[in-house]
Amino acid sequence: MDLTGKKILFLGDSITEGCGASDVSKCFVSLIAEREKATCVNYGIGGTRIAKQTTPSAEARWDQDFISRVAGMEDEADAIVVFGGTNDFGHGDAPIGSFEDRTEYSFYGALHTLYISLIEKYPGTPIVVLTPLHRLTEDNTRGDGFKEPASLTLKGYVDIIRRVAEYYSLPVLDLYATSGLQPKVPVIQEKFMPDGLHPCDAGYEILANKITQFLKQL
Repeated sequence: MDLTGKKILFLGDSITEGCGASDVSKCFVSLIAEREKATCVNYGIGGTRIAKQTTPSAEARWDQDFISRVAGMEDEADAIVVFGGTNDFGHGDAPIGSFEDRTEYSFYGALHTLYISLIEKYPGTPIVVLTPLHRLTEDNTRGDGFKEPASLTLKGYVDIIRRVAEYYSLPVLDLYATSGLQPKVPVIQEKFMPDGLHPCDAGYEILANKITQFLKQL
């Protein structure tokens, strides 16, 4: 896909929003728009999850789940990029569920609901799924440390995202496997992910390049 003049919608959380960048112009969405002369619409909201929650969050904006935001996205687009799941791992009360679930209140079911909603709204339009990045807390089955009961490691969430996307034949850019960003390596954290989760300007440069290359292959 030649990205010049294309409209790309990015649905995501704080990393899509640009948390950690020195300025919004340095986030990967803005970088792609500038470099490729594309129209990139940023639907990133920090703290948000894919699955709906039973218990309201400490921050009301965190409960603007991905599913509920699809209806408010622009009706016309040349590509959709979905980048989430790290907050489902990190916090909230949605259970994992099973592959057969279609409820918005389990992680499996919410992924099914989200992908179906996007496919129905944008039939025939490329819908790209990005897996979460590595993070310092990724091996904690209680996410950020407060989840009850214990759930999966981040890798478990990544595997589920890949499995459900594959079911709908949606292309997956596995950033967990291929971004080169692992903050448990001190030099990587220092240069690209200072807080162990969100990229800095240099980290967003890497994401912009990876995502651009993937979109151009569609």
